[in-house]
Amino acid sequence: MNARPWPILDGHLDLAYNAGLGRDLTLPLDGLRAADPVEGQTATVSFPELRAAGVRAAFATLFALPAGAGELSGEGYRDHAGARRQALEQLDQYRRWEDAGHVRLLTDAAALREVLAAPEGAGPLGLVLLMEGADPVRDADDLPFWVGAGVRVIGPAWGATRYAGGTDAPGPLTGAGRDLVAAMRDLGMTLDLSHLDDAAFEGVMEAPPRLIATHANSRALVPGNRHLTDEMARAVAASGGVIGLVLLSRFLRAGVGDTVRVPPEAVLEHARHYARLVGWEHVGLGSDLDGGFGAEKTPLGIGRYADVPGLLDHLPAEARAGVAGGNWARWLLGALG
Repeated sequence: MNARPWPILDGHLDLAYNAGLGRDLTLPLDGLRAADPVEGQTATVSFPELRAAGVRAAFATLFALPAGAGELSGEGYRDHAGARRQALEQLDQYRRWEDAGHVRLLTDAAALREVLAAPEGAGPLGLVLLMEGADPVRDADDLPFWVGAGVRVIGPAWGATRYAGGTDAPGPLTGAGRDLVAAMRDLGMTLDLSHLDDAAFEGVMEAPPRLIATHANSRALVPGNRHLTDEMARAVAASGGVIGLVLLSRFLRAGVGDTVRVPPEAVLEHARHYARLVGWEHVGLGSDLDGGFGAEKTPLGIGRYADVPGLLDHLPAEARAGVAGGNWARWLLGALG
């Protein structure tokens, strides 16, 4: 293993969701691939693979997949109860991994410091729980339950939810969404702007909680409400937050379909745009690798997670440590305080 001068922190990984698909993330990546039950999506992530890449911590999702949302949605939820069931099953998966020593759930800054201080490749992977799409939350009064379970960040939307308009599903915050955002602010939770529609963003900004965007590229370069406007990026920076870069080809170059892999330069274009707009200190990784796509759709040269550090070598030398993980670490140490 080649030692890196800086640790990697990833803003977005769907780990428990992938386990729910039947993937054993405790295996070396080649072993996982040899027995992978997911067809057409070559896996790029496993725990040994993340360690080999120098990843110390990541935001790990509780992601409930709605019915009708793609080819893997046969068991998708149709109501709040179904969404909650999926999220609780994933929460149990993270706890079982923690009991087995594979991961450590991070709920305070002291735990993160211990993870970051461990020798490279030693100790469990640190995970901050992120709920992607808020439908598992019954209502605003239910938030203390999820905080007690370890959730520190919530993205109200994925597609449309009971709380907000989202990707390819325009709409504002609902009444329940306004109550949710207010309760998040009161509890000191962080709101993930990724996937949030413009109209819902306007509602959030009336009285915003702490903001980040765990996995969102720039709409200035790729159109569509999946990506951040410059106004959204500025709002994240004004909140002191970080924006994670997504490593999906069609989110990196306009007009690119699912059969084209973009060059690594496309990732750097989004990084440079955000840096010019808000500064390198607000740019990080939010790879979303294995988040519904495999190595077939990543940028050229990224065939597995261990390839990600090489991408950072193309950044300005003074920005590499921050984008790799230093910016997320700084933000987390303050947010988890």
